[in-house]
Amino acid sequence: MIAADAVLIGGGGVAALLVVVPLGLWLWRRRTPPRIDGPEEAVAAVEQMLPGFPVSAAVVGADGLGALAVTADGRIAAVRRVGRRLLAREVPWRVVRATRDGILVETGDRRLGTVLLARVDALDIRRLTPKGIEW
Repeated sequence: MIAADAVLIGGGGVAALLVVVPLGLWLWRRRTPPRIDGPEEAVAAVEQMLPGFPVSAAVVGADGLGALAVTADGRIAAVRRVGRRLLAREVPWRVVRATRDGILVETGDRRLGTVLLARVDALDIRRLTPKGIEW
């Protein structure tokens, strides 16, 4: 009788682990912010979401949470991951500013929100922008 009770208790513990562990992993993945893998991924997202926006260069923040894409004629787009998708919006230069933490883009878009390019500085952005474009 004691051995049967031990098996039932042990079996219940294993069943609980089979439920709790996958649930915990799923919650952990949802809380871990997905990264933008590189400039190529940002460029692909911009060109898919904004037809007629030929990107000439892009930069991704050090943490991979935000990106900025620039066209040859000086237009810019901010990129950020929203859920599993990348969201890109064209923004005016006046909403881009340098901060101590990196480049901050206050898009004014409800879904996109504020995009921070961590550890990207004004010099990095100047290298991307075409000559004659001031920001």
